[in-house]
Amino acid sequence: MTEGLVVPMDVPNESAAALSLPERGTPCTMVIFGASGDLTRRKLVPALFHLMNDGLLADDFSVIGIGRGQMRDDEFREEMRDALADSHEGAMDASAWKRFAGRLEYIAGDLADEAIYARLRDRLTSLESDTAARNGVVRGRLFYLALPPSVFEPTLTHLSESGLAPRLDDAGARPWVRLVIEKPFGRSLESARELNAMVRARFAEHQIFRIDHYLGKETVQNLMVFRFANSIFEPVWNRNHIHHVQITAAESVGVEHRAGYYEESGVIRDMFQNHLLQLLSLTAMEPPVAFRADAVRTEKVKVLDAIRPVTADEVARYAVPGQYGEGSIGKERVPGYREEPRVAARSRTPTYAAVRLMIDTWRWQGVPFFLRSGKRMPRRATEIAIRFRRPPLLMFPRTEGKDISPNVLTFRIQPDEGISLCFEVKVPDHDFRMATAGMNFSYAGSFGPPEHSAYETLLVDCMLGDATLFTRSDAVEAAWRIIDPILNAWDGLPPERLPNYAAGEWGPAEAESLIAADGAAWRTP
Repeated sequence: MTEGLVVPMDVPNESAAALSLPERGTPCTMVIFGASGDLTRRKLVPALFHLMNDGLLADDFSVIGIGRGQMRDDEFREEMRDALADSHEGAMDASAWKRFAGRLEYIAGDLADEAIYARLRDRLTSLESDTAARNGVVRGRLFYLALPPSVFEPTLTHLSESGLAPRLDDAGARPWVRLVIEKPFGRSLESARELNAMVRARFAEHQIFRIDHYLGKETVQNLMVFRFANSIFEPVWNRNHIHHVQITAAESVGVEHRAGYYEESGVIRDMFQNHLLQLLSLTAMEPPVAFRADAVRTEKVKVLDAIRPVTADEVARYAVPGQYGEGSIGKERVPGYREEPRVAARSRTPTYAAVRLMIDTWRWQGVPFFLRSGKRMPRRATEIAIRFRRPPLLMFPRTEGKDISPNVLTFRIQPDEGISLCFEVKVPDHDFRMATAGMNFSYAGSFGPPEHSAYETLLVDCMLGDATLFTRSDAVEAAWRIIDPILNAWDGLPPERLPNYAAGEWGPAEAESLIAADGAAWRTP
């Protein structure tokens, strides 16, 4: 903020003390398909270990990992110990590890082989019978598909036909059975519809948890609290007061070890169809009738359904693709996308996109929503910025050539989670000069470092059966309806048009023109 003051916004001690403790997960066995993969090592096992240390896992909780790698239980435990050592700050408590390791088991095999499901049934039966004999507790079953999308369908089919994951139309049935599916859910509207039809034929909707880790982040969850628990903001949350909304998800890294996946997906499938459209729907949704999963998710779907379709002829005007070339991040020289390992020499895969969307409702008519995401940008930052309209008439004198800065309300999703508001003030002096001041709320400053990662929050919700932060099937299809025309138009993109921005820049020049057409400019997060 130029010439500005930044005033920290502290949360009163009594407010922090009044926060309720997290609810503990219910007894269950978590079966991780793809247990030898990167997601399990980097996210799932560290999240479960931290939950155990915080007392948020039930005493009767176990993990059965399933993977192609040939390992015994003790070898799997050692691999997971190494994964925890990589993610754990400081020395790992030996007694905590011992308690956690005793919960881990492993089955090696091919998911296409029916024999692996028979072996899984034997393990589950043994664990469930032992728990029931000891204390009469009934365990649920939580199946986590940490797998490539290409094997979702055969794995779900085997789980259903083997009887390991029966359809339960009664949401209150015990023992419960739930399945967690990672993004991307389909590659297009057609494939998403086919996958949804297959899932609905075998399972009830309440059993399926389509996970998007962005929705577990504190600032994302706080969007609803901020809007609907504070009476001063909702009256101005509309077309009369808001000029436009910017949603940015910038990454400073390149494709790293994910080039094989990224060549197939690109930035639109990787970030827009799920993360960014989820952030947009939370920003634009109407107040739900209650803080219940279906009530919240229904309002989010209404937003997606109201987004004006971008026709094939309009894609060039409302969406900008980009691909990074060689450049510098900080002082480090980095290669272009096409020079990355396992990337085609004339790849047409976008690593950046900027999209202008309109929501045809009374609240948002005429307010553009600008979404952008890219790799190899100057810094890692995800934020939602609400830019308000300027006053219709300004009676105060201004410095020649300088306009008044608009008010901006910003939700910082990562890395510095918080909320800030900038506004105009008079500079103390005998003449009349204005400056931009800001109020800043920081989660870390008010509450300390976050106690739970997004995956920890979402895993406990899965165990409790709370689907509020998960994506419903109709929302998946609604998002693909928005994205498909852009993907189809870019399929024929000439390779010569890419790359079009250097690593370390905020994207191609065409993205600046896209937002400038509405009298705005991209913020620097």
